[in-house]
Amino acid sequence: MTVNWKRFADQISHYQSFVLVSHVRPDCDALGSELGMAYILRKLGKQVRIINAHRVPPSLQFLDPAGNIEILGEDVEAEDISADCIMILDTSAWVQLGDMADVVRAAPCDKMVLDHHVGEDDLGATMYKDYQAEACGTLVVQAADALGVPLVRPMAVPLFAAIATDTGWFRFGSVNADTYRVIARLVDTGVVPAEVYSDLYERDTLARLKLRGLILSRTESELDGALMHTYVETRDFEAVGALPSDTEDSVNLTLAVENTKAAVIFVGQRMGGFKISFRSRCDLAVNEIAQRFGGGGHKAAAGAFQEGTLSDVKARVLPVVIEELQKVL
Repeated sequence: MTVNWKRFADQISHYQSFVLVSHVRPDCDALGSELGMAYILRKLGKQVRIINAHRVPPSLQFLDPAGNIEILGEDVEAEDISADCIMILDTSAWVQLGDMADVVRAAPCDKMVLDHHVGEDDLGATMYKDYQAEACGTLVVQAADALGVPLVRPMAVPLFAAIATDTGWFRFGSVNADTYRVIARLVDTGVVPAEVYSDLYERDTLARLKLRGLILSRTESELDGALMHTYVETRDFEAVGALPSDTEDSVNLTLAVENTKAAVIFVGQRMGGFKISFRSRCDLAVNEIAQRFGGGGHKAAAGAFQEGTLSDVKARVLPVVIEELQKVL
C-alpha cells in the first residue's frame, strides 16, 4: 500500500485550518512528524495546531523548543478545539489516541490519517498509508515534495530524529537505500547528525540511567537465549526518580545479547495494567503477536496493552511469543 500523493495534495488544498494529532506516549517519530507537517502546512498559509493527549517527554523537548505542541486538558480543552480538518499521524488506532480519541470522534470536520503501521481502525478518516515506509517522518518528507514545500533545517531536524529513531539509528531491517537518500537531503539543509544523536542519547538523567540498570538486571532468557524479556513496575519509577518515558529504547538494549532473536518488555502503567513492547530481529512478525493482544506495529517492532497483574500478563503473553518464535528458529 502506497500513498496517492496527488489525492493527498488535492485534499489538503480544500482546508484552511488543521489540528494535528498523534499517539499517546509520543516518541520521536510521532513528534517529528507532527512538527514537520505543521511547518509544511504553515508554509502553505494554513492555520495549524498540534494537540496531543500526552505531554512531550523531557528528553524530547529539544524537538519543540518553541513549545508549539499543546496538551489536551492542560493547554486546551476539548470544547475549544476546532478545525476544517484533523490529521492523525503515526497511528491508525483509536486506543493510541488516548483522550484525543473522543475529540476526534466528536469533531464534525473531515479527518485524514498519514501512517506507516500495518492495520487500522475505522477512524472515519481518509487513509494515506505506506506499510513499507520505515517511519512516518519519511512520509512527511514525501508530503513536502508533493505539496511543493522545500526542505529547510527547522523542519528537517525533527524529521531526521523521527527517521533515525524509528530505524534504531539505521540498524533495523526497514532501512534501505532510499532511507539514506532522504537522510542526505535532510543533512543538506544543515542538520548535524552528531548533534541530534547527542540530544537523544547523551543527555540522560541519573534517574534514567538507574532505571535502565534495574530493567537490565531483571532480564531473563528463554529458548536458550533466543528470547529476552524484562519488566518495570510503576513503583520503580518513584524508587529511582524516573519517568515512564525513561523506558524508551530499553527493550532494544536486551537485543545486544549474542544470539538473541526477540525481546519483550512489560511496562507498568499508572492507571493499571502493562504496556508491552515487542522487538524482533528474525522472521518473527511481532506485529502479528501484538494484534492478538489488541495492539499493532511493525514486523520488527510492535506494542500492545494488557490489563492485569505482572504475573497474569506475563503468563498470558510470553507463551504466545515463545510458541511463535519456536516456529521460525
